[in-house]
Amino acid sequence: MKQQYQLTSLTPKPFVKWAGGKRQLIPIITSHIPNKFERYFEPFLGGGAVFFHLISQNKKSKWLISDLNSDLVLSYITIRDNIKELISALEFHAKNYAKNSSTYYYKIRENNPKSQVDKVSRLIFLNKTCFNGLYRVNSKGKFNVPLGKYINPNIVNKENLLAVSKTLQSKDIIIKCQDFEDALKSAGSDDFVYLDPPYQPVSTTASFTSYTDNNFDFTDQKRLFVKFKSLDKRGVKVLLSNSKSTEILELFREFKDGIIEINANRFINSVSQKRTGHTELLIKNY
Repeated sequence: MKQQYQLTSLTPKPFVKWAGGKRQLIPIITSHIPNKFERYFEPFLGGGAVFFHLISQNKKSKWLISDLNSDLVLSYITIRDNIKELISALEFHAKNYAKNSSTYYYKIRENNPKSQVDKVSRLIFLNKTCFNGLYRVNSKGKFNVPLGKYINPNIVNKENLLAVSKTLQSKDIIIKCQDFEDALKSAGSDDFVYLDPPYQPVSTTASFTSYTDNNFDFTDQKRLFVKFKSLDKRGVKVLLSNSKSTEILELFREFKDGIIEINANRFINSVSQKRTGHTELLIKNY
């Protein structure tokens, strides 16, 4: 018997937990976002917490979202175009995980599936069951996070996936896999850009830049600053999130009037006591 999927009115939320995710900071970030913009650009999409929140407010805009992580972008596209097949694949993972979580987890972690749906269901499954929900790949681009300690992880979360799929099917949304410089070429004076790059480490042990197998280093932070200045000269409104590091403060010193310090919890830290008390920066040019 063919399964039926009902449309959902649920507000879409991130379908993966992502290092640097902004779900907890939504009230602060959105208080600094312009009320009106023609187009919204987010070239470091990640879990998409800010994007999902804004689009659920029914803003009449065009949405140009992108990320350099090809597996992540494939996930967005698959949820948009193949949601039934993806849900079925995740239900299969959930069923087998329940039988023997450790054996099944490491079996799937070692897999290298070829089909689009299998690749995406693997990514979501691992994200829901791995240690601390941390997406991390090694220098060879291989996912290497151990199994997490979960009693009953919500592997499928069908209602949210359906809500995300429905949202992404809008003709006003364009999803691409590309570098931020390419993603922002067409941004103009009536547009708004939100930049949430991998953060500049504040210490040698605080780097969470391995979202792809090409790390985002300080050279990239400087490229991003050049782009920030270029957008500013074109009259684009830009809001940037980053760490409160000496390097970032120095790099953006000419925009010091637009630097706002915010308190943030780092939920990705493996030591729960270290998830509080961190200061991050919002930097805006308007």
